[in-house]
Amino acid sequence: MNQVKGKGSNGGFRIRMGMILMLVGFVVFLIGATPDLFGLDRSPVIGFVQIAVFLIGLAIICLGGYICLIALWKDHPTTILADIGLRLVLTGFVIAVIAGMADIFGFGTQLAPEIPFYGPWQAMGVLFGEIVIVIGFIFQIPFRRWKDQPETPGSEQDKSGSSQVNMIFE
Repeated sequence: MNQVKGKGSNGGFRIRMGMILMLVGFVVFLIGATPDLFGLDRSPVIGFVQIAVFLIGLAIICLGGYICLIALWKDHPTTILADIGLRLVLTGFVIAVIAGMADIFGFGTQLAPEIPFYGPWQAMGVLFGEIVIVIGFIFQIPFRRWKDQPETPGSEQDKSGSSQVNMIFE
């Protein structure tokens, strides 16, 4: 039998599962955001159920993205920047939930006996939350220095005097 020696798993299974989870989350997000793509649009306005469904889809996307990116770290410890990225993802999701459910929570434009209204301010708040999520995901990408690079004289600094750092994405 062929045995492969190595440090450990490469995280391929977790990456695949995270990608599948992100795809499922994207489909759920699309069902909530634009149900007419699937023939499910029953109302001309965006109501509570639609907002809840696309926020659940966003939560599934965040979970899948976290699983994928943490699998890229393999056996290496995460950096402080990656930990900050995780907190930014969670903060962005909380911002999106609060902005999307503002009318339901009682501080939106249509307060309680009226039908909840997903207006432009709420859309901008959800978009801002999604931008924060993307920044958090970017912070979680593992950039590492070359470890097996042979040192040659003069390769550390270029002609301008600034040091050169080679980074890899594993």
